[in-house]
Amino acid sequence: MKSSGNGTGNTVVTVSDFIEAGKQVLHLELIAGEAGLKNRIKEAAINRPGLALAGFFEHFSFRRVQVLGLAECAYLSSLGEAEREKRLRDFFNARIPCVVISRNKKVFPEIITLAGEFNVPVLRTKMVTKYFVNAATFIMENLQAPKTKIQGTMVEIMGIGVLLEGAPGIGKSEAALGLIKKGYALVSDDITALRVDSAGALLGGPVRATRFHLEIRGIGIVHVPSLFGIAAVREEKKLDLIVSLQKMSALAEEDRSGCCEHYKSVLGVKIPQVIIPVGPGRDMVNVIETAALDQKLKRLGHDAAKELDERLMDLMTGGMNGSE
Repeated sequence: MKSSGNGTGNTVVTVSDFIEAGKQVLHLELIAGEAGLKNRIKEAAINRPGLALAGFFEHFSFRRVQVLGLAECAYLSSLGEAEREKRLRDFFNARIPCVVISRNKKVFPEIITLAGEFNVPVLRTKMVTKYFVNAATFIMENLQAPKTKIQGTMVEIMGIGVLLEGAPGIGKSEAALGLIKKGYALVSDDITALRVDSAGALLGGPVRATRFHLEIRGIGIVHVPSLFGIAAVREEKKLDLIVSLQKMSALAEEDRSGCCEHYKSVLGVKIPQVIIPVGPGRDMVNVIETAALDQKLKRLGHDAAKELDERLMDLMTGGMNGSE
């Protein structure tokens, strides 16, 4: 699976990618058509081609994984050999990426022959068709979701996914360690993999090479679950807040009220951002924790900075009107 190179983070998904992603859940067995494993699957939805097998190809969803379930196999069994071969030839000739036969049904000899002729992989699963379609759709949506990797350490604080970003050596991993010791959880360190799910939410997780590990300068690499328990890590978390750590000297002008809201767009999703100055003596762990909890309150409709601003405006307006 690779990036499409169009700058959107969309990915190209092949049949081989689909098999690899679903090996633990879909129980797919390759029957024929191995030469077509690099065929692209261009749509995430799964298609049951009943109308196509009956000869109606208008609006046929040929870009999707095609599933032959109990009904499709029963229909093909009802046809004579010559007619079945014709219907299947038209079906395979429609540039489909692959075919999955569910319920461990018998594979017709014509299907095996046509799979080799048209380089279309034929797979089989023991799953009931409706369960396979649900699971395969979820896997395909994940595979085709826009993705990117960015530098930063991600933690979960009271259910809030927080990405810590900043220059190397500014203290992201050390802050994450302090938060873990307070009972929060590590999602990723140094590099965070991000993807947009089907609901439009931005999800963050670790890259495979550094999963559950944390690098602390002066100590080296530590395995977080071994030191703090399995509850101290998360496989994936929705990104709710970006905390940008910057040296005080690098900030031209500091917004001390918090009324000036910042956002950062990642894969087209706007994420709230806070810019926190880093300086000697500052307790960054508590500051980041407070930023996350403040974000949680904002999601519940409570914005302290705006409420104070409105109260001050009311006092000023009241004073000008002579009421105070």
